[in-house]
Amino acid sequence: MKVAIVGASGAVGQEFLKVLDERNFPIDELLLFGSSRSAGREYTFRGKQITVKELKHNDDFKGVDIAFTSAGAGISKEFAETITRYGAIMIDNSSAFRMDEDVPLVVPDVNGYDAFVRPRGIIANPNCTTIQMVVALNAIESLSHIKRVHVATYQAASGAGASAMAELRKQYEQIVAGETPTVEKFFFQLAYNLIPQVDVFTDNLYTKEEMKMFHETRKIMHSDIAVSATCVRVSAFCVSGSSALVQAEHIKRANNVLNIGIILFIIFDWFKYGKGV
Repeated sequence: MKVAIVGASGAVGQEFLKVLDERNFPIDELLLFGSSRSAGREYTFRGKQITVKELKHNDDFKGVDIAFTSAGAGISKEFAETITRYGAIMIDNSSAFRMDEDVPLVVPDVNGYDAFVRPRGIIANPNCTTIQMVVALNAIESLSHIKRVHVATYQAASGAGASAMAELRKQYEQIVAGETPTVEKFFFQLAYNLIPQVDVFTDNLYTKEEMKMFHETRKIMHSDIAVSATCVRVSAFCVSGSSALVQAEHIKRANNVLNIGIILFIIFDWFKYGKGV
């Protein structure tokens, strides 16, 4: 299989490389693409050195089976036709196509079947906070229809990219040294702080990030679920979490999910820590 990664030098691109290797993904040839600044960089994958090519409107994607793209919505929109022209499946990590009717928005554990209907050859990847929430909601939805969700998310700097993580690290260093921290990527100082605003506010006073959770959840789950989200940026480099209050039509049925979850947690806990104790 011939695979391409667009945005290979970014935080997500590097994670693509790591996960593809860890999962032993069947790859015969791997192509890496980036901006003019990233072109020429070399990365090691399965013992081979691969040089990043500059992304251009040409025939570089001829013969590519799957292209993982994470270089921002603008780049995805500009190069979508170039990437898919010869039949490559474009799996896009940006917000560019998520709400387009002719592009499936997929979380494999929830609606993997939607990925088989892709008129434009594009599969959109949801917002990270939406992904982790809908996996949990889907289990409840299978027992009782969910009417409403109130969710608070706590999102690490990694969600804003590699440069945001670098700024957070720099802020920690500056504060420890008694210097005024640099604030460029975030609305306020993030180090030792919580920022209750991820992205800009919309006319309804929810942020764009919060509205993504509303719209994306409904599309992925093919449901009329009402979602009210509060998204908070936290001073951690990686890993995000959510806390959700879920209102289902049939409470007793939904409680079965909670009981199963507690049992699974106990089993997991025993396997991880209980043996030999």
